[in-house]
Amino acid sequence: MTKIYWLAALGLLVASPLRAQTAVPVTIVAAENFYGDIAAQVAAPDARITSVLSNPDQDPHMFEASPSVARALSGAGIVIYNGADYDPWMEKLLAAAASAHRRVIVVADLVHKKAGDNPHLWYDTANAAAAARALSGALVAADPARKALYEQRLHMFLASLQPIEAKVAALRASYHGTSVTATEPVFGYMAAALGLTMRNERFQIAVMNDTEPTPSDMVAFEGDLRHHRVRVLLYNSQATDSSAQRLMRIAEQSNVPVVGVTETEPPGTTYQGWMTGQLDALAAALAKSGA
Repeated sequence: MTKIYWLAALGLLVASPLRAQTAVPVTIVAAENFYGDIAAQVAAPDARITSVLSNPDQDPHMFEASPSVARALSGAGIVIYNGADYDPWMEKLLAAAASAHRRVIVVADLVHKKAGDNPHLWYDTANAAAAARALSGALVAADPARKALYEQRLHMFLASLQPIEAKVAALRASYHGTSVTATEPVFGYMAAALGLTMRNERFQIAVMNDTEPTPSDMVAFEGDLRHHRVRVLLYNSQATDSSAQRLMRIAEQSNVPVVGVTETEPPGTTYQGWMTGQLDALAAALAKSGA
């Protein structure tokens, strides 16, 4: 389903008789803007949605919640956050502003992930679908008069993931087993779905946990780039420290294509467009490296 078709279909939903029903708008707070975007696609058009992490230039791991975030949470009917120790500040804020009427969705709990697992769950479309289903259920519980609308919009969202999944399947058929590497495990779930062989994972986990990679891991990583044991270097474009910058320079000097990925959804796009764009960039890099 193309973006134009999807937006047109969404416009028909907004204009449908279901839209004419009156109800108090549901207030949703999403810890990360990609969950806020998914919420916007599933919720009624007049739902009030606040996304806390949305700055593409901000390192999500360095985020500190402000009083305005606490105020938004205190009035939220639905809250969705990642979990798996990615956004621990949410748990603290929710505990400080308890509410018997608030529905809380923790995506990590939905997909059986915990602290210590790779927390970048949104890079697996199955996890995005799980988040959308949970949001739809929470919306129906909060606003049963619009049940049909929420279910219809959920169906549209799930259908819009199919082109991404088809692209993943096509790339997997072409590049299964291909070795790549990354400065952080941001793209880990998508790389696994593509069947890529990810090297230097100990290095990536150390960087994600704000610890120094061992000298041997650094030497191994640099060797992979210099000796072309990997075809692409993925890096977190929102958090590039001196080690990552050094590796990127080595990759460029060694003619290993470099692809940037982000932890928050870029402005002016959708979850679907974001995932598609990064898959296209990776596909171009893999094709170039094999030329």
